[in-house]
Amino acid sequence: MKAYAATIKEIMDRYPDFKLNQIKGRYINQSHIHPILKEFKKDVRLFKIGYSVNKEPIHLIRIGKGKTKVLAWSQMHGNESTTTRAVLDVINALIHLDTKETLDILENISLYCIPMLNPDGARKYTRFNYNNVDLNRDAQNLTQPESRVLRKVFEDVKPQFCLNLHGQRTIFSAGSTNKSAVLSFLTPAEDIERKVTAMRSESMKVIAQIVSDLKEVLPGQIGRYDDAFNINCTGDTFQSEGVPTILFEEGHFPNDYTRETTREFVVASIISSLRSIGTETYQKLNTNDYFEIPENDKKFNDILIKNVRILDSIKDVSIQYSEKLVGNKVEFIPKIEKIEDKIDKYGHKEIDGEGKILELAGHKTPVANVIVDKIFLNKEILMVKCD
Repeated sequence: MKAYAATIKEIMDRYPDFKLNQIKGRYINQSHIHPILKEFKKDVRLFKIGYSVNKEPIHLIRIGKGKTKVLAWSQMHGNESTTTRAVLDVINALIHLDTKETLDILENISLYCIPMLNPDGARKYTRFNYNNVDLNRDAQNLTQPESRVLRKVFEDVKPQFCLNLHGQRTIFSAGSTNKSAVLSFLTPAEDIERKVTAMRSESMKVIAQIVSDLKEVLPGQIGRYDDAFNINCTGDTFQSEGVPTILFEEGHFPNDYTRETTREFVVASIISSLRSIGTETYQKLNTNDYFEIPENDKKFNDILIKNVRILDSIKDVSIQYSEKLVGNKVEFIPKIEKIEDKIDKYGHKEIDGEGKILELAGHKTPVANVIVDKIFLNKEILMVKCD
């Protein structure tokens, strides 16, 4: 079993018991979660709180009886689905498990959760909504119905904490290291000066507690986002209105492009945050613990091929995947990003070409911005598609 801290170990040791195995993979839309919400309805309060541009329903789940109100939302960006799977796992645990952690949360927290804020984007597997608007840049103008739904819930619930659940690309490292940022966190700024206010310090300490609870299972693999202020972003807006807000960014664990392993760590981080908020144990930490988390860098490519001969030169070649919805499955499309004498990055998959000739099919010379299914090293096939 994974070495989670004692504060969340009992529940995380039982993760296989409450994981919702009927939702897997990167493509999760309203049709996938509807049967789960229907089943949950026996044990939680379930509200239909509005509709997307394309008239898909948006739901709110309420569970727990505590005085501290926490508002969480996921899939504000439709192609960031891992946190949706994870937060539904957490709610399933709160319904069915009888552990110290779940009892602490249910007794002290009232959790309000929007599992899928952007169902149109989820259906199309895109960051944007049906009107091609990024909802996370619409917190001030509120031009979209989904943005207005979230704003109304925020005003009606009046939460003491907000959990803003997102996903990040495979390019991020935890600091300038060869460790990918499996999880990243941010307490958004309240103002352009990025002052550490009382409310910001609250969310900083909760994040520090999460890192403390997960540091043994993710050594060196937790990062911190840059806190440049943008009042159009939802987290910055809510934080500036005096509500401690935590941005969760799920990222890449080695060889886990479906992000099922990452999903478990997101579950652990949500449980850690809820329990520490409910029991106020996060107050034992301080803001210095937050600033010790390494700031994210962009040190990774999906594939890095070093020391290959292209024409008369020795080069490095980086390949990056783009995600494309094909039918009901997300496919990872490899594209040559750069060809340079030396690429100062790491690869999730690294290959030493040992000076061999690199060619594309038909003996074509590799160039940047070309999609490749396979390439050849001294005429031997080198597969680059994601398994």
